[in-house]
Order: sequence, then structure tokens, then C-alpha cells
Amino acid sequence: MSALTSHGPGLHSFSIGLENSPDLEAGRKAAKFIGTAHHEFTFTIQEGLDAVSDVIYHLETYDVTTVRASTPMYLLSRKIKGLGIKMVLSGEGSDEVFGVCLCAVSVNGNGAHRTGYLYFHAAPSAEALHEETVNRVNNLHTADCLRANKSTMAWGLEARVPFLDKDFLEVAMGIDPREKLFGEQHPGAAKMEKSVLRRAFDVREGGGACGEAPYLPDSILWRQKEQFSDGVGYGWIDALRATAEARVTDAAWEQRARRWPADTPQTKEAYMYREMFDQHFPQPACAESVVRWIPRADWGECAFPTLNIRRFPLSVGSIWTRAESSCCCLLIGKGGFMNACVREDGKIWYNVNYIRNG
Repeated sequence: MSALTSHGPGLHSFSIGLENSPDLEAGRKAAKFIGTAHHEFTFTIQEGLDAVSDVIYHLETYDVTTVRASTPMYLLSRKIKGLGIKMVLSGEGSDEVFGVCLCAVSVNGNGAHRTGYLYFHAAPSAEALHEETVNRVNNLHTADCLRANKSTMAWGLEARVPFLDKDFLEVAMGIDPREKLFGEQHPGAAKMEKSVLRRAFDVREGGGACGEAPYLPDSILWRQKEQFSDGVGYGWIDALRATAEARVTDAAWEQRARRWPADTPQTKEAYMYREMFDQHFPQPACAESVVRWIPRADWGECAFPTLNIRRFPLSVGSIWTRAESSCCCLLIGKGGFMNACVREDGKIWYNVNYIRNG
């Protein structure tokens, strides 16, 4: 990307989020570093909520994770097309190729508080990780590529996905899966997800020309993965849940299994999306065509996806202190914080950057 910005017409980059969201800040830094003409857009909670039904119509799905992430992308695509741009590059596919997917873990029994972990971190072996990456890549059309294609094409914008280029896939999927393992439970493995890809953009480590700078700033290159629906602003998911809570009555919720015996909604948010879907597509065959994104249940505690994170207020202390719940802990120290998702035996699964408080 840096090389391309120095040849031919200038490249444009785009980001969207709620005011002061993490993705806006990250996009700003990356664009300044590589020299693109950057376009930053914001949306309000209400604008997002107003678009949800249209998003479900265009994507033809009620999958919670897909709807959450597709709505900001749908709004961004409208802005980009309004600038007269016809084609964009998007980063779908790299998580599945390199073995990184986010998942939620309930902190308490009723699921009111959650934290996220990277469920590929729990891969029991390199072989198992490779098999799962193949499975995820083969099913990208049901989730991430569905979002990238239909959120953009709803406005006549074409999205191309370079991480799914055939030549790139032949190389990336042929990498020894041991190079994709990460976490302390795998001796000798990288400490961070997608380290192979990150190192490719860090020419200092890769043996680049004398003193050559990396392709991305360290704050971006070594940034913890963040799910798009969280990166656009942590209030987005909160608003969706609150809206569903107000919209779906307790009486209707109690009858959910009778209304939908197959693929019964597990949350009021899922109920709301399913109801919107049925309004657009009342035929039973339409719902039967929907494929939901669900991680492997045999790799850990997680039964469904989506990260839910926010900065906790920090307690002041001279040493790290530990606040535990059923399956997550927060390590708090003076001047900073470190979060971890833990197993029941107390062993840390993975350090993350932020944690959401409710």
C-alpha cells in the first residue's frame, strides 16, 4: 500500500464509526502513515438502528454477528458511492486464513456481562487449526463475504477482497499450520494472533532494505484484533441490545420456541432480527437458507460469537490485582490495565486490550 501511494493516482481510504470510536482513530493513524486521501465518516446510533431492517433485507440473513457488522458497512458504502467511487478493497478473509475468530464468553450466569477471546487460540493442535481454517474459508460466503458483497452492492459499490486472491490463498493456506498457532499453551508459538501476516508488514523484522520503515505504524501493526461491530463504537452493540429489550415483550419471548421451532432465537436481539427477516421473507424456505456463524463448541467455553468490550475505569494500585468472575478476570494496575479471559482452573487464555462493563 505504501508503495502504491507513491505511484500513479493517489489512493483513497475510508473508515466509519460512532464519534470517537477506536476504528476512526486507527484509520486516521494508518492513513497518515501510508499517505492516502482519507475519508472519515461518523454515524449516530439512531441512523444505525434505522438501517437494520434494510440491512437484513439486502443480506437475506438474521445472523446476529452478520447484522451487527453489516450495518456500519452498509452505511459506509452509501457514503463511498456518493463520492463517485465504484470499487473498493476490503480485508475479509485474513482471519479465517490465518486462524483468528472472535468469540464471546459469559461472565455471569445470565450472560449480562461478556468478554471476548479468540477461539482459534484454543485449537488443540496445528492439524486441527488447519482443518478449521479450511472449513472457515470454505464457508466465508455465509458470513463475512456475504456482508462484504451485499452491504456494498446494495449501493452499487463493488468490494474486492485481496486476502482471498487465489494466488495468495495458495501460499497462505500452504503455510505450516504450526506457524499460525499462538498462545502460551503452544510451546514456541507466537504470542499474538496472525503473527505471520503482521511480520510480513514489518520489514524491519523481515530483513528489508537498510533502515527501511515498516509498512504500517506499530500501533496498527501490533494492535489486538477488534471485531468490526465493536471497533465502530462500543455503544453500537449496547444500543442494539437495548432496542431489542424494549421491542420484544416478555410474553412474546416466552413463545419464541413455538413461533420458531427450528433455529429458535437465544436472545431478544436475535428475536428482533428474526422477526424483521420474516417480515421481508415470510416463506419458510427463506429462513431455511440462512446459515449462522457458530464457532466450534468442542474448543472451549464459547457457544456463539461476538466480542463485547469496553474500557473499564481503572483502579489505582501499585501491583496488579485480580478481580475474578466465573470465567473471566480483570488485572488492574497503576497507570494501566491488562485483561484476560481465563479457564475455570484460573489459567489465562489470552490477554486483550479492553473489556466491556455491562
